[in-house]
Amino acid sequence: MSESVGEGGDPGQRTDRDRDAAGRARNARPRDGLGRPLPYGAAGVTRQEEGVPRSPEEALAEAQRLLDAGRPFHAHEVLEDMWKAAPASERQLWRGLAQFAVGLTHAARGNSAGSGALLARAAEALAPFARSAPYGIDVTALARWAGEQATRPAYSVAPNTPRLRSGAAGR
Repeated sequence: MSESVGEGGDPGQRTDRDRDAAGRARNARPRDGLGRPLPYGAAGVTRQEEGVPRSPEEALAEAQRLLDAGRPFHAHEVLEDMWKAAPASERQLWRGLAQFAVGLTHAARGNSAGSGALLARAAEALAPFARSAPYGIDVTALARWAGEQATRPAYSVAPNTPRLRSGAAGR
C-alpha cells in the first residue's frame, strides 16, 4: 500500500485517510454491531460519539447497556474514553475495563486467540483494584472470570459474563 504525500510535501502524512477537524485519523466507514468496518455507503449501527464527558457512573451504565445489547465493541469505546480522561490513579482500571470489552468483542467475532489475549490483559490490569471495588465495579468477579476465560481454547460470549457493577441483575 503506498502512502500519499500530505499537504506541504510531508511524505509522512497520509491524505487518503479519513480525518477529524483536528486532523487526527478517524475511520468514517460504517461499522456493524461488533465494530467491524463495512463498505462506505452501507447501513451500519450508530457509533458511540468519542470524547463525550461522562461521570464514572454514567460510563459504567452506558457500557453495561451496550454489553447487554450485544455490542461489546461500542462498550469498549465508552470505557476507552474514560481511560483517556481518567486521573493517573484510575487509568489502569479503565484500561482493564476497555480490554475486557475488547476481549468480548474478539470472542463474539470468533477470534478466540485475540479474546484470550485481551481478557488476560484485562485480568492483570484489574487485579490491583479488587480490594477497593471503585464505583461499585465488581473487580474481583471481572478479573477472575476474564482470567479463567483467557485460558480456554475456544471461548465465545456466554450468558455467564459478569456484570460490571456489583448487585446488578445478571444478563
